[in-house]
Amino acid sequence: MNDTELWQRYQQFLWHDDKLGMSVDISRMDFPDTFFAQMEPRIQKAFRFMDSLENGAIANPDEQRMVGHYWLRAPHLAPHGLGEEIERVLDDIKIFASSVHSGDIAPERGGLFRNILVVGIGGSALGPQFVANALSEPDRDKMRIFFFDNTDPDGTERTLRDIGDGLAQTLTVVISKSGGTPETRNGMLEAQAAYHEMGLHFGHHAVAVTGEGSQMDKVAEDERWLARFPMWDWVGGRTSELSAVGLLPAALQGFDIDAMLHGAAQMDEATREKTTLKNPAALLALMWFHATEGVGKRDMVILPYKDRLSLLAKYLQQLVMESLGKELDLDGKTVHQGIAVYGNKGSTDQHAYVQQLREGVPNFFATFIEVLQDRSDGGTSLEVEDDVTPGDYLSGLMYGTRRALYENGRQSLTISVDNVNAETVGKLIALYERAVGFYAQLVNVNAYHQPGVEAGKKAAAGVLQLQHRVLDALKNQPGSYLTSDEIAQNIGAPDEAESVYHVLRHLAANGRIQKSNGKAAAQVTFSK
Repeated sequence: MNDTELWQRYQQFLWHDDKLGMSVDISRMDFPDTFFAQMEPRIQKAFRFMDSLENGAIANPDEQRMVGHYWLRAPHLAPHGLGEEIERVLDDIKIFASSVHSGDIAPERGGLFRNILVVGIGGSALGPQFVANALSEPDRDKMRIFFFDNTDPDGTERTLRDIGDGLAQTLTVVISKSGGTPETRNGMLEAQAAYHEMGLHFGHHAVAVTGEGSQMDKVAEDERWLARFPMWDWVGGRTSELSAVGLLPAALQGFDIDAMLHGAAQMDEATREKTTLKNPAALLALMWFHATEGVGKRDMVILPYKDRLSLLAKYLQQLVMESLGKELDLDGKTVHQGIAVYGNKGSTDQHAYVQQLREGVPNFFATFIEVLQDRSDGGTSLEVEDDVTPGDYLSGLMYGTRRALYENGRQSLTISVDNVNAETVGKLIALYERAVGFYAQLVNVNAYHQPGVEAGKKAAAGVLQLQHRVLDALKNQPGSYLTSDEIAQNIGAPDEAESVYHVLRHLAANGRIQKSNGKAAAQVTFSK
């Protein structure tokens, strides 16, 4: 298309809402003229499904669970009296955060809590990390935030060193629905040990966000932690940022959580629109379907041109890939669905992988995220040339890259927002949550369960059980050096020699057993 035709296409298909301060541009996606008419029955079916979801329909038949993250910003829509509970928890979060800031809730040795340590994994960390990075103002934040988001001892130690003596003024928020997630449990134990080493009682510095009656809930009650907030079974981890999972850390940092919820509620309202071209989430879902041919043929590259949104791609990786990456469809048919998501930020990545995006394998579509306002404070930027600021360069690089990609047959979407604030963050979260739900219906998969994640957890537990058996075998023959094959035979698992070898190598690297030298893996011996 020439520039005039592209301009006309832009005007024809642009979704823009002045009130929301956002637009979605699909003009650089090469869908045919017949596309929307062909897809209309499918997207209308998706609209009806979303209505039933918001009305309390069971979305997870195997677990008999509703899916209600939309109610978090519209409690009046929640069934079964859940709205009152949502509002009560929101009030409790605000009161707790205010009490922490005022010093009414204080550290064991007095003073004020200055830091937050969030212990969580997956959605319990990715959401709070994204929001913290987007909204933080170090000179204005009420508290600094740190994360244990893995079971990596080295990473944990680095975080504790960053906190330093400030641990005595650190409030630890442990987030786990079941209370039994190994990574979160391990992080909690690491934090607990660090407090005890300083002569502090962990419970006097701890808050739980967990399911009612869970293992962690009982521990927090028994040990008299400072507070407990609920994780409801109808809110999945990847859609939990606007529950206590994300709102508590955000409120403690001093962010405007009402504005986040208001932004999400506004976007929810916009994405309930049944006229397809007037619904931004429907447009995203349909463009994903077009780009991937409905079978995941292309990856989604997220390119936010703003440092504050640099973690958006990481956040969307879980939201999109955990929701859509499914082996079976709703009819039990093997489909291996999903869309791979990656990205970081522009213009940094123009010096990293745009070369391949423009000239390499055309196995992707890009999403540019544009922030129109250069500075969060609304101030004037330095002119680096006559009438040119660094923000002008950023905008020019984004649109130049978009043009360069399109000229070489690479498709892209562009989402533009006026600025990055709490409302904008809420809008982006809600926009993508709804788009994922629509797309799942377009390709006939359940976006709200994750059997693959559970399978991975079970496999990890199996490796740890194997480790116990390996160590027992070595302890039963002290001083003997045995190969992985011999140990596998001893524990009655001859087919698991490779797994045994990996367990042994890890234990030896950490000084827990001895290891001999050997050129071949099968020749290396180990002893306790």
